[in-house]
Amino acid sequence: MVVVDRPRRLQYRAMGKGHRQDAKGLRQFLDPAQQRDWLEGIYDPVDIDERAESFEQRFRYAARFQKLLGRPQAPALFEILAIYGRACIPVPRLTERYYWSVSCLPSTSDKPLVRVNASWMELFTLYADGLDLRARFILHLSDFTTDGSVDPARVDRTALGRCVPEPAAIGCFFPRGADIFGIKVFGAAAIRSVLDAPRALRSIRRFNLTHMNRGRNAYQASHCYSVADYVLGEGGEGDDHP
Repeated sequence: MVVVDRPRRLQYRAMGKGHRQDAKGLRQFLDPAQQRDWLEGIYDPVDIDERAESFEQRFRYAARFQKLLGRPQAPALFEILAIYGRACIPVPRLTERYYWSVSCLPSTSDKPLVRVNASWMELFTLYADGLDLRARFILHLSDFTTDGSVDPARVDRTALGRCVPEPAAIGCFFPRGADIFGIKVFGAAAIRSVLDAPRALRSIRRFNLTHMNRGRNAYQASHCYSVADYVLGEGGEGDDHP
């Protein structure tokens, strides 16, 4: 069920004992032990059933969403977003828009199809690559170095190559900032493989936790509910009639 957006009193069904009302970010909903267990894949926190939605916000991006639906990459893109939502965002309904958001055909120079953000940070971006897709993930560098350091020269390229069917399907880059690392993945099959690779998945989860814990999402105004339907496993119904 979807409910109309209103001054938001977030529901705390996912909280453990010892919750602090003045905590920020995910600490409002999951204590450090719960976050750690989710990171390791041994805990699946209970999410809320109802989403708080702004119909005005949904309508604002309806035209962009229709353009996205017409792209040849749309079926594979929506499948990947559903995998990403299940695997990489804790309590996604509870935290939707306010602690993570997804934009549709954002007006940025790199011309992505969709981008997932949290706090002030890009988390995950999907682009058209001919008729296929390519992706960009931003991660902690220390998760992919041979010694856990933040030295770019220590990147474990062998481990990166194991995350995809063919090593040529993955590459890396180094944005400015401490403990920041980017990977580029080419092809929908390779992107799905990365999301299924234990080391990569743990790294994606840890980076997402870091930024969802930093406080409210700065990109709430660009959140596209129609794309988020797919992130939350609710997409498909009524796509022709936004």
